[in-house]
Amino acid sequence: MQRLLIVFTVLLFLSSCKSPVVYEKQPTVYQTGDNKRWAEKNFNTTSWLTERGNTAQGIFWSRSPVKLIKNPVSQLGLHLESFGAFEVYWDGIFIGRNGQITQKDKPEIAGYSTGYFQIPDSLAHPGLHILALRTSQSYFNGVKRPIGIELNQFADLLKNPLIITSFMNLMAGAFLIASVYYFFLYLNSRRKEHSILIFAIICSLFFSLLITEYIKFYIAIPYTRFFVRLEIIGWLTFAIAMLVPLYFCIQFHFSKKKILLITLFIILITIYIVNYDHFDLTALWYSRVMWFAAVVIVLNAIIQKEKGGLIVLTGLLASAIVNDFLFYDFGLFISFTLIILCMLYLHALRARVIEDEFQSSLLLSSRLQLELIKKNIQPHFIRNTLTSLIDWVEESPKQGAEFIQALAGEFDIMNSISEAVLIPIRQEIELCKTHLTVMQFRKEIRYEWQESGIDETEYIPPALIHTILENGITHSIPIAEGLITFKLTYLCTATYKQYTFETNALNRQASEKREGGNGFRYIQARLTESYSDRWKFISEAIPGGWLTTIQIDNK
Repeated sequence: MQRLLIVFTVLLFLSSCKSPVVYEKQPTVYQTGDNKRWAEKNFNTTSWLTERGNTAQGIFWSRSPVKLIKNPVSQLGLHLESFGAFEVYWDGIFIGRNGQITQKDKPEIAGYSTGYFQIPDSLAHPGLHILALRTSQSYFNGVKRPIGIELNQFADLLKNPLIITSFMNLMAGAFLIASVYYFFLYLNSRRKEHSILIFAIICSLFFSLLITEYIKFYIAIPYTRFFVRLEIIGWLTFAIAMLVPLYFCIQFHFSKKKILLITLFIILITIYIVNYDHFDLTALWYSRVMWFAAVVIVLNAIIQKEKGGLIVLTGLLASAIVNDFLFYDFGLFISFTLIILCMLYLHALRARVIEDEFQSSLLLSSRLQLELIKKNIQPHFIRNTLTSLIDWVEESPKQGAEFIQALAGEFDIMNSISEAVLIPIRQEIELCKTHLTVMQFRKEIRYEWQESGIDETEYIPPALIHTILENGITHSIPIAEGLITFKLTYLCTATYKQYTFETNALNRQASEKREGGNGFRYIQARLTESYSDRWKFISEAIPGGWLTTIQIDNK
């Protein structure tokens, strides 16, 4: 943040610096045709026109009176913005050319849209001077772009754009790094936040916009390619004007997002059509419409008491003030930067929320570990198990020893999985089988375990099937011959994985209707911990027993 503020301060300083060369420009006049005498300083131009007229692919001249009021420096420089190929004359003296003017036997070689020329010291004295251009514009001859004239120290004309570009490149580099970082953050996150992806795209677009805008200072662009850059700038601004309000809609939970975005798209397209070929005006209106859309969203967020709304509104107002008082290019990019900083602030708030959720998940995980241990050290479970164990040891020491081994085996497995988030499915099945052995001794009921389609490479939250099995044991009555059968089936498709657990027994009559006890809550908490909201849990009575289904959506 401090570095960006330093950049802004330097840019403001540069934009406010005045040139030591003081001059006044008078209206430019034009004449179609070709006569070298038209370059002379004292030539009479009373019959010339202030409009260029139709020059087709021929040669035409322009004369621009410039009154040099103050020139305390040597090496006076001239900066020209003009279309075509042209020769430059200062007070009738040839000082340079840009491109190659069309000739009878040679086509025009297009000049660059920007040219820099050095005026001889003998012609740089204060007073009235004549800048004459001998020009041909064989391409885009219907485009009558005014001639832009700037006088300054020749060194400053070359140096100032590079200084400004260097600072803008620093700003662009910051957004490039932010873009790459947030792209990687999105791609490597288990929880895909669309706001992160949108922010990364906006940063990359803003980086591209800065580079495209200031590429003119270090790459010479022929006037025949002049509009390509402006068209790219326009579409980049269009995309940013769409994505910034979308980002605010997501972050501030704007309820009428679709209506706003459709309206915004229609307005932006209308601006493009109405102001076609007026590139700077189009970009300016894009930014204004984007700003108004963002303000509407933020005001709604403030009414809804969304966190960060007032800070973002302050940033939007500051961006409007900056854009109003500064030179167009500086104001536009600095105001865009302020808006992106507001977006970064919102993302920081969101990151804090995610961090709090993560801490809560850690607490949940610890609580689930304790819950898993409590499941097997409940007083009534220990008491009933020990009572049954005493009876078995007294009546049949050999089977009593088997009972002890099964109970110890269940405790060993529980102890090994208590801190795990996911365990192999085979380990879960072994836990269930061991528990059935223990309960078979306790209740003297025959339990049978069946399984189908099990994928040995799959992992599952610990004690998930075990908890369903416990419910089946507790709430079921054996069918004929004192048998209860449990069957676990696994199914995998392209979109989901599914575990089906079927209890084949008679269901006990519930004394009251229940939505699920502690066992169900444990299962739901474990599924949420491992799969977020990508799961379904259904448990219902069926003819001949009970059916429980766990479905997990693939990523």
